[in-house]
Amino acid sequence: MANSTPYSLLADLEQVRHKGKPPIHLWNPENVSDIDMTIEADGSWMYLGTPITRQRLSHLFSTVLRREEDDEFYLVTPVEKCRIRVVDAPFVAIGLEESGAGVAQSLRFTTNMADEVTADLEHPIRISHNPDTDEPAPYIMIRDGLEAKITRNVYYQLANLVVEQDDVLGVWSSGTFFQLS
Repeated sequence: MANSTPYSLLADLEQVRHKGKPPIHLWNPENVSDIDMTIEADGSWMYLGTPITRQRLSHLFSTVLRREEDDEFYLVTPVEKCRIRVVDAPFVAIGLEESGAGVAQSLRFTTNMADEVTADLEHPIRISHNPDTDEPAPYIMIRDGLEAKITRNVYYQLANLVVEQDDVLGVWSSGTFFQLS
């Protein structure tokens, strides 16, 4: 597979400027390559081992990120898709807004890429445990198989909202109970 650069991706994206998210679900380019780009566990984007410091550039790339059936992550344009490496989750949940209470409670998360989702059946919260330390790692589904790891501060906010439901600890959002214990 050929190697691409962020610049070739940007040139392809210029052809399809959109105000919202591009329709990447409609794009199935035959040209597939690898690119030395990584999303680190802390949500930072790297190219050739160097941080991408322009947040606007990382944000643009995040709008064309797709996880495919092969469980790999790709940046997708109408003419090319480039495989990248994701260390943990592609996004980080850095904010939480709560409204309502009990079953009527709504939990809205904001990511480091300015995506906003409300936890519900389509955007579930899940807890994974580190097999070595058994430390919990909370995640929320953002879109199309792309999750955000919930930061420690946001997780502590969630912990303050925990209730017991049928002998299980968790939180309510959009009429759905999410187990956190």
